[in-house]
Order: sequence, then structure tokens, then C-alpha cells
Amino acid sequence: MRLLLVVVLVAAAALSGCGSNSNVTDEIGLTIVTFPNGAKINSETMRDDIELIKGMMFRETMPANRGMLFIHPEENIFHYWMYQTKIPLDIIWMDHDRRIVEMSLDTPPCTATAAKDCTNYGGNYKSKYALEINAGSARKNGLKVGDTLDF
Repeated sequence: MRLLLVVVLVAAAALSGCGSNSNVTDEIGLTIVTFPNGAKINSETMRDDIELIKGMMFRETMPANRGMLFIHPEENIFHYWMYQTKIPLDIIWMDHDRRIVEMSLDTPPCTATAAKDCTNYGGNYKSKYALEINAGSARKNGLKVGDTLDF
């Protein structure tokens, strides 16, 4: 039985090297997002309800080449807030074609103690994806509505 497990694990490891997706990193749960200027952001990928709600809450910092990519099950109107978020962010909403439809630049943390008192951002256009990156990163990389991101 133990030998069978070893054989299966070796086969799985060998097969995992077959074919490649250039948008997947060696770190589990990260997706590489490429901007039109070629800059790359290693983004934590959020898909389930808990991840989508928690997002960047309670984080004190984020490295310059990192971000958080939210993948919603369907394209719809999505408002984001900064409740319990400790750092300012650029929030970028994209449609199903990964085209930027809306941005909230230099979005400040919410200092209110109650979630209901935090400002909602975005939600003016249907989106499927949202990317949160450090404040100033969108401007630094020349991102604008209509640009398409690759991931």
C-alpha cells in the first residue's frame, strides 16, 4: 500500500510538470496579473464567499509586487469597502474579458468602528474580477479604464 502511494505521488509530480500555464506561480493560490506595460503582480486569488468578504482585512502591509485578485462567480455589480483594511489601496474592477471598467484610486482605509459606517466604492458597472493593489500602483503603471489585464 505504501509503495502504491509513493508511485502515485511520483507520477503526480511528474505530470504536474507537463504543460504549463504562465499565469500560475510556484506559490499555491497566486495568480500572476500582467499590466499592459508588462509589469507583473503576484496576486492572492480569492474565490469563495469567505475569501471574497475578508479580502485585505487586518493586513498591515503588502509588498510592492503583490495584490489580491477577486474572482466572482458571475459578472454583476460589486461594491467594495475598506472595513478593517489597514492600508490604502487601488481597486480595479474588470469585466468578463478582463477589461478595466472602473477604478478607485488611493482608496483610504475605513477608520469607523462599525462596518455600516464605511464608504462603499465601485459598483457603477458590471464586473467579474477586482484587483486590489497598493495605492499609487495603478497610476505608476499607467492603468486606465479600457485597458485589459492578462491573467
